[in-house]
Amino acid sequence: MSTAPSGDGKLEHFVSPEPFAPHEDEQLTREQERFYRASQWKVMWWKFRRHRVAVIAAVILALFYASTLVSELIAPYGVATRNITHIYAPPQELRLFHEGRLVGPFVYGYDMQLDMDALIRRYTPNTGQVQPLRFFCRGDAYRFWGLVEANVHLFCPAQGGTVFLMGTDRLGRDLFSRIVYGTRISLTVGLLGIIVSFTIGITLGGISGYFGGRIDTLIQRFIEMVSSFPELPLWMALSAALPVNWSPILVYFGITIILGLLDWPGLARAVRSKLLALREEDFVTAAVLMGAGPGRVIGRHLLPSFTSHLIASATLSVPGMIMGETALSFLGLGLRPPVTSWGVLLNEAQNINVVALYPWLMLAGVPVLIVVLAFNFMGDGLRDAADPYSSATK
Repeated sequence: MSTAPSGDGKLEHFVSPEPFAPHEDEQLTREQERFYRASQWKVMWWKFRRHRVAVIAAVILALFYASTLVSELIAPYGVATRNITHIYAPPQELRLFHEGRLVGPFVYGYDMQLDMDALIRRYTPNTGQVQPLRFFCRGDAYRFWGLVEANVHLFCPAQGGTVFLMGTDRLGRDLFSRIVYGTRISLTVGLLGIIVSFTIGITLGGISGYFGGRIDTLIQRFIEMVSSFPELPLWMALSAALPVNWSPILVYFGITIILGLLDWPGLARAVRSKLLALREEDFVTAAVLMGAGPGRVIGRHLLPSFTSHLIASATLSVPGMIMGETALSFLGLGLRPPVTSWGVLLNEAQNINVVALYPWLMLAGVPVLIVVLAFNFMGDGLRDAADPYSSATK
C-alpha cells in the first residue's frame, strides 16, 4: 500500500488488488471443497481417526476377534489337556536373559513340594531348569474349527518342560490356553446377541415411528412393560428354564437368544425417535408418491439415513451382552462345561478360599475388563463420528 499527493493537495489511497497469502487461501478452499464433497462414511472415518483412544480400542478389539479365528493355533495346550503333576501351578514368568546371557524367550522349571500343614502344593522356580520356548512347533492334537486335524501351535513348551503363562486350575489345565479358547465363545455371543436384538429393535421401532397413532401407543406400552423387568433376575430365570439335557451348542444359542430378547427396548426407542423426525421429510414424501410401500420407505430411505448411529449403538450394546453371558456363566446358569467361556472360567473363582490361595484364577476377568473398556471407548468415538458435520474435520 502506498500514498502520493494529488493535484488538489489530497492524498490518494492505493490498495494492492493481490490477495493476501494467495497460496494459503487456495489450499483452504481445496480442503473445504474436499470435505464437503466427501461421502458421509468418509467424513465419519476422518473424524473417528482423530479420536486416538477410540482408534487404539478398535485395534485391540480387532486383535481379539482375529485371535478367535486361530484359537487352536495360539493356545500352547489343548482346551482339555491336563497336567496332573502341576495342579494349581502359579504363572511362569517369561524371561529373556539367564545369568546375564541372552537365551531368548524361556521359563524356569518348577520344583513342587506338598505342604502337609497347609495341605497345599508349593511351587518354587528352579533356575537350573532353563526351558526355552519353541515356535511354530508340534504339540497337542486338535481339530481346527472342528473340521481339520492338526497339531501345529504358535509356541510350545520345551521338550519335557511346561509353559503356564497364567498358571493352571484345579485339574492342571493351562489357564492361558483356556482363556484363548473362551475368547471365541464370549465374543461371538455378543455379536449373535446383537443380531437378535437389532432385528427386534429395528423392526418394532421402525413400525412404531413410521405409522404412529395406536400402533405406536401399543408398541411403546409393550416396550415399557419389557423394560420394567429387572434384567439380571429375568436373565437368570430364563437361563434356568433351559432344559438340562440340551447339548452345549443348543445351550449356547439359547443363551444368545435370551440376551438378545432382553436388550432391544432402548434401540427400538432410538429408532422410533429418528423415524418420527424423518418421516415428514421431502424425500420420504417423494418415495411415497412414487408408490413405495412402508417396508421400502423404512428399509431403503429412512434407516440408511442414520446407519452410523445404529453402528454406534451396536458397539455400545455388545459389552452388555458379554457381561450378561459372563455373569450368567459365573453364577452357573449360563454356559456350562465342556463349553469354555470367560464366565465359565470365572465360575471356578467363586470360593474366596480358592481366590486367596490361587489368585491367578481371577486372570480370566482381565480380558473381560479389556474388551468391555475397548468397546466403550470405540463406541464413544463412533458416536462422536456419527455426526461428522458437527464440527470441521479433515
